[in-house]
Parts: sequence; C-alpha cells; structure tokens
Amino acid sequence: MTKSLKYSLVASVTFLVGYIFLQSAYYSSIKMPYVQETVLVILGTIATMAVTAALINKQSEVELEKEQRVKIFDLKSELYLELIDLIREIVLKETISKEDLIKLEFLTHKISILASVDVLEEYSDFIETIKKSAQDEKLSGLESDELSMKLANLCGKIRYDLILRDDKSQFAQNLIKKNIKKF
Repeated sequence: MTKSLKYSLVASVTFLVGYIFLQSAYYSSIKMPYVQETVLVILGTIATMAVTAALINKQSEVELEKEQRVKIFDLKSELYLELIDLIREIVLKETISKEDLIKLEFLTHKISILASVDVLEEYSDFIETIKKSAQDEKLSGLESDELSMKLANLCGKIRYDLILRDDKSQFAQNLIKKNIKKF
C-alpha cells in the first residue's frame, strides 16, 4: 500500500467520522441556531483544511519528482559528454591505450547505472567496435570512420534518452548519421 493511498484512507476515515459527529451535533442543536451555525463553521473549516492539506501534499510530491528528474538529467548529460570527450581524445591521438580502455570500462559502469535500455543496446555495439579497433592499439582512418558512425548512432539514442521522446527522434538520428558521413 503506497504512502499516498494510506494518507487518503486515513483522511477519508477521519473526515467521515468527523462528519457523522458534526451532523449529529447539528441535528441535536436544531433548537439553538447559534450552535448550529457554529457547527457549520467548524465543518467548513475542517473541509478547507483537508483540501488544503491534500493539495500541499500533492504539490510537495510533484516538486520532489521534478527535482529528481532534473538531477538525473544533469547526471546523464555529464556522463554522456564525458564519454564523447573520451572518444574525441582517442580519435585525436589515433591510438587506444590500455589506460583508455580502463577509463572506458569505468565509464561503462556509470552508463549502466543511468542509461536507458536503448542507449545500453547501442552502447554495447559501440563497445564492440572499440574492442575490435583496440586489438592493435592503433586507430586507422577506416576504424576512426567506423567509430564515428557508431558514435553517431549512439548520440541519436542519447538524444532520445535525454530529450522528450517525440515522433521526430528517428528523423534526428538519421540527420546525425548524415552529418557525420559528410566528414
């Protein structure tokens, strides 16, 4: 049972019991209109407090969710940019050292924590390409191009993971590939 459901159940029971009590007090004070009006004021106050409490509780819940999404978005963004920077370093020096592979391995652990399933699948293909290229520790022009294409595919999935998922995401991924091919 969720916290919100428990809260709603307790609030409903409390409201029902209070309503029954105030209704009996209302009908028992029919001969005294002042007491009857006081009971109505109390009932109105209780109803207002219950609605306000429910709204504040829901607002707090929504704010916490929003903060969590923002924090996860920031973590993902930093992580993905760190990956792209590492690949850029590898391509620029035209070698893949054991140190680069270790950095990539630890980056893989970080990615496995935060990335979506689509990113993980594409990242797996990307890692296979890097492993294949790392066998001789040198990065040829052809291997560099293949790495860039795999990175372009990965960037499309990353974009899809970070930005709202819309109908144009596949179109954007194709544009990314097209732009990479121009180099």
